Amino acid sequence: MTGVTNLLSLATRNLRQSGILVAFVAIVAFFAILNPTFLSPGNLTNIVLQYSYILILAIGMVIVIIAGHIDLSVGSVVALTGATAAVLVIRMQLPWWVGVIAALVVGLLVGAWQGFWVAFVGIPAFIVTLAGMLLFRGLTFIVLGNVSLSPFGGTYYSIANGFFNGLFGGYGVDVFTLVIFAIGVGGYAVWQVRSRRSKVAHQQSVEALGWFILKIALIAAVVMWFGYQLSTSRGLPFVLILLAVLIIAYSVITQKSVFGRHVYAIGGNLHAALLSGVNVRRVNFWIFVNMGLLAGVAGVVFSSRTNGAQPGAGNMFELDAIAACFIGGAAVTGGVGRVGGAIVGGLIMAVMSNGMQLMGLDQATQQVVKGLVLLIAVAFDVWNKRRAGAAR
Repeated sequence: MTGVTNLLSLATRNLRQSGILVAFVAIVAFFAILNPTFLSPGNLTNIVLQYSYILILAIGMVIVIIAGHIDLSVGSVVALTGATAAVLVIRMQLPWWVGVIAALVVGLLVGAWQGFWVAFVGIPAFIVTLAGMLLFRGLTFIVLGNVSLSPFGGTYYSIANGFFNGLFGGYGVDVFTLVIFAIGVGGYAVWQVRSRRSKVAHQQSVEALGWFILKIALIAAVVMWFGYQLSTSRGLPFVLILLAVLIIAYSVITQKSVFGRHVYAIGGNLHAALLSGVNVRRVNFWIFVNMGLLAGVAGVVFSSRTNGAQPGAGNMFELDAIAACFIGGAAVTGGVGRVGGAIVGGLIMAVMSNGMQLMGLDQATQQVVKGLVLLIAVAFDVWNKRRAGAAR
């Protein structure tokens, strides 16, 4: 009886994480049934290319949300950083890497600007970033002179549109892509095993060994299938490698570093964090500097993908990034969330957008569906907290 109780308790604690994965699989299956081309190698590659910048923004946004803040300016920062790169690379004919560095520096400066007002002046992040949304959008118009600039071409264009392919090709399959995915699967399996051993050593609850092995096997099968699809299309996208590096790095930062623990502490209980000696101002400042940096990365990726810069670029990106975090399990009140969850939430948004486009649904209908999904995700979070409170 005790074993059954422990199993039910473990299932309850992992409800959101498991539920979001089940929802993701169900949504993919739904669109695959409606349109067989949805899971074609070409369309899967397009999903990676078209929505990578939202996933990059979601990585930074989930850290902001965990700390109990929000950032409404990231779409405008994407536009401003892309515009900066375009002016240098297209208009001034400077090397591509100068544009990239300049975009990242502008992102860092924007993050430092907003972090100063939030951390040291004490203005709520909602207000600071709302002002930033207007300020940086206006600066984008000024930088571009109210006109679009294109094309980048060359190496800059390849950042979000290039592929590793043909390195070990044969029989219509890029072996290099499969090898990279196999290494990723192996690394994930090792990480999961070490994490399980650590939990057991600290006498924490873990799933049954059989289910643990089955879970890793299923994830490995899905990932390798996805890698195979890419290998039969155009190969391994450059931007997917960038995204994988960011996911791994920020997963380690949020889960294993002192900074990550302080972010969770601030979002979970600000008063307790202060009493524990956490330098809240410094942590909050660097949270927004980091968000600015990732917005700069997203700005480079987006401008590369569109092969130019437009004054209206990045419109509504902040809402997609925020929605990805909440759908992926981040709590409205802060203190809860994972980088992996935000990525899954972003993939759900990407799959829904792509699937509805293949169905021929207009933009208005797509916005309605996305809004309903976000509302349901947040409502589930609220319901889950109330149930947990009642259980205590």
